[in-house]
Amino acid sequence: METHQHAATTEPTPEPPAPTDPFSAELKSATWAHHEEAEEHAFTRALLDGTLPRDGYAAMVAQHYFAYVALEEVGRTLADDPVAGRVVFPELFRVPALRRDLAALYGPDWRDRISPTPPTRTYVARIEQMADRPGGYIAHHYTRYIGDLSGGQFIRRVAARAYGLTPEEGVSFYVFDELGSLPRFKAEYRSRLDALDLDEATRRRIVRETQLAYQLNVEVLADLGRSHAPGAAA
Repeated sequence: METHQHAATTEPTPEPPAPTDPFSAELKSATWAHHEEAEEHAFTRALLDGTLPRDGYAAMVAQHYFAYVALEEVGRTLADDPVAGRVVFPELFRVPALRRDLAALYGPDWRDRISPTPPTRTYVARIEQMADRPGGYIAHHYTRYIGDLSGGQFIRRVAARAYGLTPEEGVSFYVFDELGSLPRFKAEYRSRLDALDLDEATRRRIVRETQLAYQLNVEVLADLGRSHAPGAAA
């Protein structure tokens, strides 16, 4: 924060410094380049244009499962935390929906047919470390859930059309009926971020962790692309 010398009474009163950007806007701005990077990967491009093979989509859902198990287990431990607890909404939890989708995509033995990739194991380990870092947990929570509520809704429509899936089987991960209006919920979520009582150092740490969360997500997608994107080596 800038400091100002006391002005003489004959000088005009200095204008107050510009208000700090809302924290939600700061997070969005700081991660925009990472967001664009994620969309540039062959896997993501194929997913968004409906040309990704079904097994590639299934593999992505499987990796989501491991990440969200960690994300939601840590969320439960931080539900009463004055910082992280502000964004822990049980109605957001995705693990039950992921289980339904995996059963539809892999069959009843889905647990025996999936395993975390090395990038996913790295990502999960980082999420689990956030149990002792409530601000850092917010970074991972924001990265995943706001994405699911935004671009994820487009993925839902593309996947349903490309693979013949339904909200009950295959794309239930992207269905948030309990939230009502998604724009209204996202506005509430951002308002909670903006109301957090954070000093500047903590804000910077959360921004950096959010950038890392995006990077870890990109690495998961890039790894999937090497195996599942159109034209990938068998």
